[in-house]
Amino acid sequence: MGSAGLARLHGLFAVYKPPGLKWKHLRDTVELQLLKGLNAGRPPAPEQRVRFLLGPMEGSKEKELTLTATSVPTLTDHLLVLGVGHGRRLLTDMYNAHLTKDYTVCGLLGKATDDFCEDGRLVEKTTYDHVTREKLDRILAVIQGSHQKALVMYSNLDLQTQEAYEMAVRGSIRPMNKSPMLITGIRCLHFAPPEFLLEVQCMHETQKQLRRLVHEIGLELKSTAVCSQVRRTRDGCFTLDDALLRTQWDLHSIQGAIQAAAPRVAAELEKSLSPRLGTQQLLGPGQHCDSQGPRSALKGQAAGGAAGG
Repeated sequence: MGSAGLARLHGLFAVYKPPGLKWKHLRDTVELQLLKGLNAGRPPAPEQRVRFLLGPMEGSKEKELTLTATSVPTLTDHLLVLGVGHGRRLLTDMYNAHLTKDYTVCGLLGKATDDFCEDGRLVEKTTYDHVTREKLDRILAVIQGSHQKALVMYSNLDLQTQEAYEMAVRGSIRPMNKSPMLITGIRCLHFAPPEFLLEVQCMHETQKQLRRLVHEIGLELKSTAVCSQVRRTRDGCFTLDDALLRTQWDLHSIQGAIQAAAPRVAAELEKSLSPRLGTQQLLGPGQHCDSQGPRSALKGQAAGGAAGG
């Protein structure tokens, strides 16, 4: 693999995670496929560097030592694949940008379990005949409104400023530090009791929190509900259309995905991070923006454009 090919392995890409597959196993599989692709290509000519070696002086009968210049190969090129180049820094930037993700969440009315999953231990069964689409929509509107207020609070913005107003119009208000799960949008896509399907736009979420959300919606509806499926459909600027299927986890496909995503990643980070640079003066005394984030270039959330629940 020449230097031009290695240069195409700097960046981010998305893959499709099948249901039940652990993200760590997915990451290891992708890394293995990258290594296979790199090893199958023609290796570049070893780079040469000058090094001074200690040895006997040529033509001298005495055992005097001198420094002799010689050329030896350097092999540092072959370590780039493990970090996918500069994509590691992009992951940190994406973490600090607090980008939103989209999920489709399936719920099932009429029962509650110990882990909020459909296949968990049953703890209660209830009726749901009184639940209507209108009641569900009202509950979702209340949830979205309360989370939007929390988003403003965690952003540490002064809402009386012109800058804060412009950020609200652009939809670029983000928390300045780590926060609980924040929902920026939620709506019902399908309602056919006992089943219902939600579309949730959120940040700082976990799978368990999304399942708990379904449980709490059931309680607000004077019933119960469990989560039957959670599926991520967007992660920042990555959507399902960008996700590489398992048959595409090879060097050529990953290089192409990185190149295709690079302009959108740059635009998304510029849009999300630039307004935040001007909000530092709005932070309270002693507050600072959290800069800690994932480091691995194949970290599950950032590398996975879609996750099946």
